[in-house]
Amino acid sequence: MVFLETNIGRFLQARLNSLRRSMSVTKLIAILVFQGFVTDLLAQESDAKNPADKIVLAHYMPWYEAKPFSKAWGWHWTMNRFDPEKRVNDRPEIASHFMPLIGPYDSGDPHVLEYHLLLMKLAGIDGVVVDWYGLQKFRDYELLHRNTERLVEQAKRLGMKLVICYEDQTIPALVEAGRLNGENRVRHAMEELEWLKQNWFALESYVKLDGQPVLLSFGQAGLTDAEWTQCLTELKTPIAYFSLHHRRAAAVRAFDWPIPSQGTGAIKKFEERSRGWPISMPVAFLRFKEVYAEARIHASYGEIDDREGMTFEQTLEKAFNGNAPIIQIATWNDWGEGTNIEPSQEFGYRDLSVILEWRKKLGQIKLATTASTLRFPMKILELRRAATNVAQQKRLDEIAEMLATGKLPLATSELQKWK
Repeated sequence: MVFLETNIGRFLQARLNSLRRSMSVTKLIAILVFQGFVTDLLAQESDAKNPADKIVLAHYMPWYEAKPFSKAWGWHWTMNRFDPEKRVNDRPEIASHFMPLIGPYDSGDPHVLEYHLLLMKLAGIDGVVVDWYGLQKFRDYELLHRNTERLVEQAKRLGMKLVICYEDQTIPALVEAGRLNGENRVRHAMEELEWLKQNWFALESYVKLDGQPVLLSFGQAGLTDAEWTQCLTELKTPIAYFSLHHRRAAAVRAFDWPIPSQGTGAIKKFEERSRGWPISMPVAFLRFKEVYAEARIHASYGEIDDREGMTFEQTLEKAFNGNAPIIQIATWNDWGEGTNIEPSQEFGYRDLSVILEWRKKLGQIKLATTASTLRFPMKILELRRAATNVAQQKRLDEIAEMLATGKLPLATSELQKWK
């Protein structure tokens, strides 16, 4: 257990080290119990007094395929029922009630990834929680992994933070398809987490709590509670593991997520369940308006109303006012469920502006961003798509890095001079 980096914390830690050398085992145990109490107290007090120190992450889906970057339109734009090459009401027909401001895109396109991350950074979002399906060459898992690798490279380049949300539902899917022996479920998960440890957990940009990499798992249809405990115990790698809604035995705590049937009321239930926890991860969201019923995939999950932006403002305010060190936004770009905070033709930059104002109000916006500078990433994307030579792309690399490092006046000047 580690004290927070405060003067009180350092004093108590030094005092504890001295006591360890001189006290009996019984007294030492009592001191350790007290240390745990003070640690929790300091964590809660620090978060409450410094809401600006929170890390804000947007949940990111890397699963879109689009022409001409890819050879075909992927399932997440079509759901086998929609045709993006067909125009309805003068725009592409996609599997969403909403339309990306830049149109349907490919998640493997580095220019799109740059656009997304620059937008986040300028709006005061610190990084991404990426939906990751593992390493297997099964279904579209290999594509998702490749796109995530490209996203990670852009995040490193632009100074953005990273967390992985492991979709462990992949494990029973592999077993059912005969690609994995059921007896090796835990071993398979351990191998994938070991890969994460060797490759992404070690990155400087990877989010850690008390030195431990943060890992989320989505849903309850993958490993059982006992299997997660076995996996993390045998892995012998300290991980700050968060499970969905309810805390698994091996989890440090849980993270919240929208429940359409409960609307914003689900947030209150999570607050009650997590009250007294030193760590939790609340969720802020805009709405839930999926297209599954229209695509005839399954019955609708229900709907959460946008309420002209009020749903997001209220859920974001609750998250910022709580004790949690990490806030998750659901989502950056789940267009199929309509939870996207990524700018759309319907809502423009409305919701990014809300985040920007919150970070400014709390005194932790590292870039002097304005409503107009939020439009710079799209301008860079347009210029990249129109560029005709390597020199132009290198110049745009430099302008993107100016934005990422806070050199907004210089970036503005360079964009104005562009020919």
